[in-house]
Order: sequence, then C-alpha cells, then structure tokens
Amino acid sequence: MTDTQRPMRISVDCMGGDHGPSVTLPACQAFLARHPAAQLLLVGQPEALARAADWPRCRIVAASEVVEMDDPIEIALRRKRDSSMRIALHQVKPDAGGVAAADACVSAGNTGALMALARYILKTIDGIDRPAIASGLPNAHDTTTTVLDLGANVDCSAEHLVQFAVMGSALASTVFDKADPTVGLLNIGEEAIKGSDTIKRAGELLRAAAAAGQINFYGNVEGNDIFKGTTDVVVCDGFVGNVMLKTTEGLASMLSNFIKQEFTRTPYAKLAALIALPVLKHFKKRADHRRYNGAALLGLRGLVFKSHGSADAYAFEQALNRAYDAAAHGLLDRVHDRISATLSALPTAAVAAPAPATTAA
Repeated sequence: MTDTQRPMRISVDCMGGDHGPSVTLPACQAFLARHPAAQLLLVGQPEALARAADWPRCRIVAASEVVEMDDPIEIALRRKRDSSMRIALHQVKPDAGGVAAADACVSAGNTGALMALARYILKTIDGIDRPAIASGLPNAHDTTTTVLDLGANVDCSAEHLVQFAVMGSALASTVFDKADPTVGLLNIGEEAIKGSDTIKRAGELLRAAAAAGQINFYGNVEGNDIFKGTTDVVVCDGFVGNVMLKTTEGLASMLSNFIKQEFTRTPYAKLAALIALPVLKHFKKRADHRRYNGAALLGLRGLVFKSHGSADAYAFEQALNRAYDAAAHGLLDRVHDRISATLSALPTAAVAAPAPATTAA
C-alpha cells in the first residue's frame, strides 16, 4: 500500500494495553518510518510520552487518566472522562463542520470499555444494532478469512448475525479485494437442521437474503473451515469467536515452542532443523498471530481498531498498519454505502438492547 497524497492521521491510545508507552511508542516510531506521509496523534499522559515530544509528524494530545485492563465498563463510561481511550476516540468524531481530527483510532485497551465508549461517542451506522469486532485469520490459501464477531457481543439474535454477515462482506470486499465474498455461518455441522434456534433462524434469514441477491451465503461451516478458507467471511457470536481466537493464538504459540524444543534436542535434530529451516521460517511467519493483530470495530460512524492487549511493538505496529490501510481505502464510506444498500431489505432486531461486551484484552 503506497501513501496517498492526503496525509492519513491516526489517533493512538498510547496508554492502553498491558504495556502502555513501552510498546506503543516504539511501534509508532516504526510505523512512521514506513509511512512517510502518515501523521499520528499520540494520546496519553504527557510525562509518559515525553520522549515523543519532538518527533516529526506527531502531536501529543494530553489525557490525564487511563482505563485499566480490569476496569468495569461503567468506570470507563462515567468516571474516567479524561482517559486516553476516550480522548483518542474523540479525535475520530467529526466536529460541527463535519471534519475529524483523525481518520482512524487504535487502542490496545480494555475491549469492553473500548466498544462501549466507541458506541457512545461515535454511534452506530443506521441499520446496525450492534457493532462487531472483525479480523482476518490465515487460511490454507495463503490469504485471510474474515471472522466476526470476535468478542464484542456475547449474546446475539439471528438478526444481529445477519448484520454481521453484511458488515463482514463489506470489509472483505473493501480491504481484501473480494468482489463477491462468500459468507459462512459457524455451526456444529453443515446441515441446516443443526445448531441452536438462533443459528437455525440466522441460516433461514441468510438463505432468504442470498435468494434475493443481497449476500453471497455459502451455508453453515465448521471451525476447521476458517483455516481451510472455505469461505471469505465466517460469522458467529462474540463468545464463540473470542474463544476460537484465543485458542488459535495459544495453539500457534504451542506449536512454535514445540518445534523449537524438538529441533534442539540432539545433534541429528539440529541438522534436520538446519535443512528444514526455510520451511520452518515460512511456517513461523504464517502462524505468527502478531501479523494479524488489529481488529476492526465494524458498524460505527468512525474507524476504530482494537489491538491485542498483550501486543508487543511489532504486533501493535500491525494494528497501526491495518488502521492506516483502512483509512487510505476509504473503508468507512464504502462499508457505509454497502450496508445502506443491503440492510434496507434485511430484518432488524426487534429490540436494539445494549450489547453485552466482553472485558477481554
């Protein structure tokens, strides 16, 4: 992705996550080196960001408070009104003249707090009851499968899952250049008769939408289909999605450590490792979950990206890259247009209740 003529400004919650400025600032510095036209708004406590005070193409935006990873959502919403997370999100909200200070926001902070604050400050797009967290996961075709929801909504209605399918299709078509992305509904089997009542109802609605030409619905898929790349988009509720994501990250780390241990046990193992080194390096790169860090909060009237709370500098830089690419592609407008065109004919939830959000990192 080449830099566009218009500078892209990204608002960064530098205090969020498990590590705060010790990770976010080096990531920002590396990101700026690779994107000479980008600009960053570094939000946080000035004393913690002092080393970045004279960085080119950066501006420090002061915030006196920090939303901790274990803070309840109510604390972030009602008490910490000058938190770095809140101020960073405000940079994406257009002013009275319709102009925002930043094109996108990135935070590694408390997921539940970020979703609640983003929803409160930015509001949702018309036709969307609940925003969802979406990200691309590696598949066997050496591309990515877009999966949502990854943790924003624990309990979802069938109508919510349909909305997620539309938003995921918009993301896949815009960022991953999928002209007519296929959508799979995550289930315990491929048969339409399987699954909970909610899943069965969602399947009915998606098949009806497909028959009307509003979405390219493949059908039910299982967990292994995500990594097979059976469909371009996979839809599930946030509880299932978050458990799947964390399990995947754990397995990738376990496999990497296992290979490292096994290939250093004996001289013969070391020789085998040397011969297999190119393949092992490629596998490690493909399986490294840090490469896929940076999930989009879809359905909001602003671009917001969530980094993993435990992200290191390399991983956080990937989240910045994703936010930059999304802004440069005009993702917000293109997603809004697709959702508006599609959802007008789709059912909405009977009651748009507040979304139960996770507090996962």
